Amino acid sequence: MARRHKIVVTGATGTVGRQVVTQLMDAGIEVRALARDPESAVLPPGVQVMRGDLSEPDTLHAPMAGVEAAFLVWPFATAEGVSAVLDVVAEHTGRVVYLSSAAVRDHEQQVEHLIKRSGLEWTFLRPHVFAANTLRWTEQIRTEGIVRAPYGAAVMPPLHERDIAAVAVRALTGDGHAGAIYELTGPESLTQADQVRIIGEVIGRPVRWVEAAPDTARQQMLAQGWPPAAVDGVLQAQSELVTEPRPVTSTVQEVIGAPARTFRTWVTDHASAFRDTMKAARIHQYGDAGIIRYEEVLRPVPEPDQVLIRVAAASYNPSDAALRSGFLQAVLPVDLPYTLGFDVSGTITETGSDVSSFTVGDRVVGRLDYGGASAEYVVAAAGTLVKAPTTIPLADAAAIPVAALTAWQALHEHAHPTAGQRVLINGAGGGVGVFAVQLAKHTGATVIATASGRSAAAVRTYGADQIIDYTRTPLADALDGQVDAVINLAAISPEAAAELVPLVRPGGIIVSIATPVDPPATAQVTAVHFVARNDIEQLAGIVELIDMGALTVGVTESHPLSALALVHRRGEAGQTHGKITIIP
Repeated sequence: MARRHKIVVTGATGTVGRQVVTQLMDAGIEVRALARDPESAVLPPGVQVMRGDLSEPDTLHAPMAGVEAAFLVWPFATAEGVSAVLDVVAEHTGRVVYLSSAAVRDHEQQVEHLIKRSGLEWTFLRPHVFAANTLRWTEQIRTEGIVRAPYGAAVMPPLHERDIAAVAVRALTGDGHAGAIYELTGPESLTQADQVRIIGEVIGRPVRWVEAAPDTARQQMLAQGWPPAAVDGVLQAQSELVTEPRPVTSTVQEVIGAPARTFRTWVTDHASAFRDTMKAARIHQYGDAGIIRYEEVLRPVPEPDQVLIRVAAASYNPSDAALRSGFLQAVLPVDLPYTLGFDVSGTITETGSDVSSFTVGDRVVGRLDYGGASAEYVVAAAGTLVKAPTTIPLADAAAIPVAALTAWQALHEHAHPTAGQRVLINGAGGGVGVFAVQLAKHTGATVIATASGRSAAAVRTYGADQIIDYTRTPLADALDGQVDAVINLAAISPEAAAELVPLVRPGGIIVSIATPVDPPATAQVTAVHFVARNDIEQLAGIVELIDMGALTVGVTESHPLSALALVHRRGEAGQTHGKITIIP
């Protein structure tokens, strides 16, 4: 395969686009993913996500600049506007791969026609039935083990989205695909009833097809919000497939050199969607990061006072690593196996019978004192949650609870800084430091922060008046006089902790969430060591400050849940800074 250097992908968060991004990155190719809202796009680490909106062609120049090819998904029901988009694409690159469909509906015909006239080197992908269409049956299969729908005898060759993406990657990066129109199918013809049977075999429980009247199915689809024309088109196509099955093509194998994946393989890859199960990051024993297992477990069911949350994100805290290692057994004993994660943000999908404070669809954030957030779903007591901020992406809100509550309590319950005082925040580049700097600054205090060179710029943006690079300059040498309060957020040696005492004026205070500080009586300095507690009133106040724009949430990295062990290793090696979110 001829390797190209940079590819732009539209529809990057969709069923096929996400796979195109992943497979390009696996091939070592630089990827630019277009998104209307880059901050909310959850994609693999290393993807360059850039703002681009197909309905606003001028936004496409920056992401298209310097790319060798573009993967185009046209998500609109008409071809209006595609000419302007193609003008931008043609200005910056010479190759486009367009995801059309086997039906080649009117607007798809128009898009294909305009691409042919654009002067671009083009390839059209015309996939037949997506295997992913069977996800519409998930709720019936989970709750009843039955699929009620019409035309169980309709025959089709379901196609795995990974095969569509594999063909797209070949066309984007290799030679010999110019002017090709690829009709793509799976390797076998199956009735809808056969597909249901295979799903049951894979998930290990009987699932059967129950034939329903087309009129009943039509009314159900309309009630779910489907446009009437789309409903009639789907039912008409299924009716025709009973007597006129779609032919199987060998195109996938011819293009990528490997057989198309079977429907059974697709179901195996997506089995958790049909089971009452989910993915979770769990430990079965205490130990190093290698004991973290990314595995399939039963989805929890809420108790009467609980809600079920579809997790948008968890976050990594040093306390997660401490618990995993066994250091917290005395203060926080847990039952093994145990799902990690104290911070959660997400959307409520089910409420217990006694819950009246939240409804399904509410976006929430909270600290889970017994963990469980590092999963696709988690149950939580309704009384431990608050409404999530509306001004930041929901996933970013997972960075708030543990860190912000710790900073709040350190400043407002223990240090009590006032305007004009000098506050030293030791370890300001960490997750708690992000909030501690801002909260101290809001009191009117002069904020002096220690941070490494890689964190200094971020700490300065949060309002620090002076930054001391502790890797280069001893604190005592860098400070111009004593301070009124020290907030110690760093796990330092007892000797280093003792060196903080002379930095504080008589009558001042040292507040530490890490290494305890024990000042001699002659120092006339108060020392407090504390562990932050959960407090939903404080958390609600923090959320309010965020929505007012008075407090900023900084997320330095985001990683998939499957990479949690790597995040733990890096955190313990001191290779991380700020807040890291974990995306299921």
